[in-house]
Amino acid sequence: IHIVCTHQKKPQETFKLNPTTGEITVKGVLNYEDFRIYDMEVIATDKGVSALSGQCKIKILVEDMNDNHPHISIKSFQSPVSENIELDTVIAVVSVSDKDSGDNGQVDLHIPENMPFKLRESSDNYYELVVSEPLDREKVPEYEITFTVTDRGSPPLSDNETMTLELLDINDNVPQFSQSFYTIRVMENNAPGSLLSSLTAFDPDLHENQYLVYFIIEKEIANTSMSMLFSINPENGNLYALKTFDYEIEKEFLFHIEARDSGSPPLSSNVTVHIIIVDQNDNAPVIVSPWRAHGSVVEEKIPRSTDKGSLVAKVIALDTDSVHNSRITYQFLQVTDASLFSLDQYNGEIRTMRMFSYKDSRHLRLVVVAKDNGEPALSATVTIKLLTVETDVKAYSDMTEMPLEYDIFSDINLYLVIGLASVSFLLLITILVTIVLKCQKPKHSKTAPPSRNSVISERNSTIADSTLVSN
Repeated sequence: IHIVCTHQKKPQETFKLNPTTGEITVKGVLNYEDFRIYDMEVIATDKGVSALSGQCKIKILVEDMNDNHPHISIKSFQSPVSENIELDTVIAVVSVSDKDSGDNGQVDLHIPENMPFKLRESSDNYYELVVSEPLDREKVPEYEITFTVTDRGSPPLSDNETMTLELLDINDNVPQFSQSFYTIRVMENNAPGSLLSSLTAFDPDLHENQYLVYFIIEKEIANTSMSMLFSINPENGNLYALKTFDYEIEKEFLFHIEARDSGSPPLSSNVTVHIIIVDQNDNAPVIVSPWRAHGSVVEEKIPRSTDKGSLVAKVIALDTDSVHNSRITYQFLQVTDASLFSLDQYNGEIRTMRMFSYKDSRHLRLVVVAKDNGEPALSATVTIKLLTVETDVKAYSDMTEMPLEYDIFSDINLYLVIGLASVSFLLLITILVTIVLKCQKPKHSKTAPPSRNSVISERNSTIADSTLVSN
């Protein structure tokens, strides 16, 4: 028995025939993708003198199995792309294939989920990768896109191809400061050129879009420009003081800092800066009462009859520092008799704690210190010399201590005296005129008319009486 080839591919190379039993076995490797049908003729011949033979035709069909992996081919891939690329733009074109047949040759292509892309089938086994969502380089600078193709065989076979998509930066982010409002405290008497703070902004863009320049937005205070008081490093945002500040003159400043990138067009943002000058205890208290013409010694007189609790003197000191540093307290630094006087530490009033006795000295000396609340504390002193005097001196002292009230009552008394004198004078004139008229009244005689000499004598007498009354 032997095989007769009836196909262009010789069956003898693929199959083997047992001449005794007639069994046909596979000799080589069958590959459906190479050759799917084998046509052959088997002839059987006997061994007689006149050999006789018979024949039959055999068709061997090779069935397909899922033995070929699908294949991916990247036809085009655009990278890098701008982060502001329009939606539905084609990024890549991909083709897929599988040599198997039937379900083994049917393939599916997909990409990872949660990506701003989608696959769109353009033709048979050709797909387009398009942008489906807006891209932002500051959030995701690049994408690793893996194309995976899987056939529908059993078991399924697959293949994959990975491409990297880079995003190009555009100037789409404004600089951002870490705070929206900066409060900077600066101790007064600072050294000129000292660093106050670093106002750094951040820009998530790249290259020139990220390079920032800092400016002070000009503003004038009392005809003084901010650039004359402060300076900022344009490269790193370090803020410096250009002068020494005095809390008693300048307590705060308010201005704006701008950060601008170098993109095209440039983007910028600004922040408000509040400079607060912090007070130092650099001013000592100044004693303004009791008033001293020269030096720090004051001489006062006090009656020896002064009652217990009477006000002897009041020390007043002023401090131009801030509220905390200018809080004044008063203390006795020296006192002749501690049992005789008390000092209120808050208002500076010196009062007697008892009445004077004959044993007390006529000359007393009090030294009061006014101390502020700073650290370290500053102080000023005043010396009060007291002379105890008798009561009449007290009356005179009381009159001299209140010149304003004395002047007021002097004017009123003057008007009263003038008014009273005028009324008295008019009353006196009225009385005198009445007396004179009464004295000049003629006396009628029943006997004879008065003579000339008699009349003259009577007139002289009346004048004399009038003069006497007037005197």
